[in-house]
Amino acid sequence: MARFLVFFLLCTSLLAPLAAQARGFGLSVRPTYRTEIRPVGDGIYEVKAIGSSAAVNYWCGIGDYAIRQLGVPRSQRIYVWKAYEKGARTVQFSLKPPPGADTTPGYSITVNRVGDNMSASSAQNYCYDNFMDFGF
Repeated sequence: MARFLVFFLLCTSLLAPLAAQARGFGLSVRPTYRTEIRPVGDGIYEVKAIGSSAAVNYWCGIGDYAIRQLGVPRSQRIYVWKAYEKGARTVQFSLKPPPGADTTPGYSITVNRVGDNMSASSAQNYCYDNFMDFGF
């Protein structure tokens, strides 16, 4: 029993640094967020989801587009200009707040409320989530 314990402790101490650098355990299932983005005009961008219509898909799309394509600062606020349209599966976003809309940030991630907003960095970070809400 003592030899087993010594062997176990030796293996643990040798493998601990490798385990600390590991990215995680389990299945490597990472659904990709896919969107189509087109400028509508006057600084408004329409995001169409391909696949899932979860709110994080739209935020990921506009956040990544704003940072990579438009070159906005990561702290730039992005606003829902026109809420989610079920039939078209689109959401319109803008870098400026919609007139007359409540822009107080909420606690939930949604694309159903005009004026809802978050920073470009926060929106882009949803592209790296390990879990996607499939609406089940």
